[in-house]
Amino acid sequence: MIRRSTVCLAVAIAAVCLPGLSGCAKADVASQTSLTVTGSTTVLPIAEVAAEDFQAANPGKRVLVAGVGSSAGIESVANGTSDIGTSSRDLKPEEKSLGLIDTKIALDAIAVIVNPSNPVSGLTKAQVSDIFQGKITNWKQVGGPDLEIGLVNRDEASGTREAFSKFVLGTSDFDPTAAVLPGTGQVRSVVAQAAGAVGYISLGFVDSTVKALAVDGIPADEKTVADGTYPLWRTLHFFTKGEPKGLVRAYIDFVLSDKIQNTVVRDAGFLPITEGGK
Repeated sequence: MIRRSTVCLAVAIAAVCLPGLSGCAKADVASQTSLTVTGSTTVLPIAEVAAEDFQAANPGKRVLVAGVGSSAGIESVANGTSDIGTSSRDLKPEEKSLGLIDTKIALDAIAVIVNPSNPVSGLTKAQVSDIFQGKITNWKQVGGPDLEIGLVNRDEASGTREAFSKFVLGTSDFDPTAAVLPGTGQVRSVVAQAAGAVGYISLGFVDSTVKALAVDGIPADEKTVADGTYPLWRTLHFFTKGEPKGLVRAYIDFVLSDKIQNTVVRDAGFLPITEGGK
């Protein structure tokens, strides 16, 4: 049973609103008329819009895109059921022997989000760690109101969860009583509805329905991501099985073009890969 009762109703509402994922056929590589891009829900806005623009510029070509999580994307490209696996995390040690080629496509930050009614405006990284481990359970312990904290976590297939765990928890474990949701949009929806909730999402998905907290006094924004001062930044990836060729190479080059980097990537709330001061 989830201990954070303030989150339960919002989770139920968000679950009803989960969009269905359509199946993805393997790309017809031989004729180079279609390709399949599968993986991170964080990368999904870039991949989808770029696919639409690529198809418009290349009549007769088709790009099938699905957001099923970073781990699923990496697995699908490794076993040949997708042409490109998208990921919001780096490869795990056991995945580095799969023969995957990494193309970095954008920079992102993971924002710690709360309900806009919450007066807390920032936390230290140590406080964020203690909250998600379940050591801090009330907002009054970090200068906020006397209100139970409702933890909202991502599922284990999520690259955002993997990156957040690496940045914040280290070798420690998440509190097992947290609500677990499969998508970025669902996490945002729950936090927007529950006064005591806290979660984490890609900076590109932060909107007026939630509030992003500063971490160690540093706000999550384009400037702090670009200069490397915000502590929870990461790279977004396209993975291919071997060096990309043909239509796959053309689509990747299109995503890396100035047009997509300076419009689609920015419009999705991310930074062009060339702007990181890391």
